Amino acid sequence: MRIIRLILGFIVIGQSIVMKDVLFGIAGAAFVFMALFNMGCCGTGTCAPVVKNRQNKKEETSYEEVDIKQ
Repeated sequence: MRIIRLILGFIVIGQSIVMKDVLFGIAGAAFVFMALFNMGCCGTGTCAPVVKNRQNKKEETSYEEVDIKQ
């Protein structure tokens, strides 16, 4: 994924130079920055759900018989 971001960033920067568009160049620089420094949501594993550290404790469920009288 980092290689794809890096290539895409350089393509976007190249296009921004051709089109003389500063905002497009900033977006391309952001892609290159994310690829070089492994930043971003899923690149660092920060968007993974929090998993509680459970031990294998089996809790027995107890059932109570209910007598329904009418």
